[in-house]
Amino acid sequence: MMNEDSASTSTSTSGGGGVKKFFLRLSQIYQSSLDRSTPHTRMRWVFAGFVLLLFVLRIFIYQGWYIVCYALGIYHLNLFIAFLTPKIDPEFDPYAQEDDDEGPNLPRHSNEEFRPFIRRLPEFKFWLSVTKSTAIGLFCTFFDFFNVPVFWPILVMYFITLFCITMKRQIKHMIKYKYLPFTRNKPRYQRVSQVAGGGPSIGGASSK
Repeated sequence: MMNEDSASTSTSTSGGGGVKKFFLRLSQIYQSSLDRSTPHTRMRWVFAGFVLLLFVLRIFIYQGWYIVCYALGIYHLNLFIAFLTPKIDPEFDPYAQEDDDEGPNLPRHSNEEFRPFIRRLPEFKFWLSVTKSTAIGLFCTFFDFFNVPVFWPILVMYFITLFCITMKRQIKHMIKYKYLPFTRNKPRYQRVSQVAGGGPSIGGASSK
């Protein structure tokens, strides 16, 4: 009797260990795929656009799941705002300089030191969240209990109104603190061969 109990215990333990190893291996493959896709920005966004296109086509063809579409749009809008916002908001930065020209420590002239724009939501996390949420939204369209009857023009008006108000507030924030959510004028240094051929010196930098 004791042998049977020990055998069943060992069998269940080995089975649980096998499932755990399977999911661990699956997570490793998933993380490895994400790591390999990191430098391929354009291809990643093409894939995200393709998934979003499938979602929109399914909404358009079957004329339903407007609540899912509205929720996804609101979530994408929040992600986009976080993508445009600096990591340290100058409005709440205790180390910001208190002078007449309030604003974040970002370059505004070509002769200033180059400092990249650091986002609250990095580009890769922005892409990953957009792709995941769109895939979840597409998955939800295969279940009828997510297809709540609603007058969709009202949702469109709500979304357009919310988009305009949110973007207006964000643009005012950008104007007030004088920053752009994109890195520009990064210095590029010439190669030694170009210098030998009569090009500008190594210390001379040309902006994009």
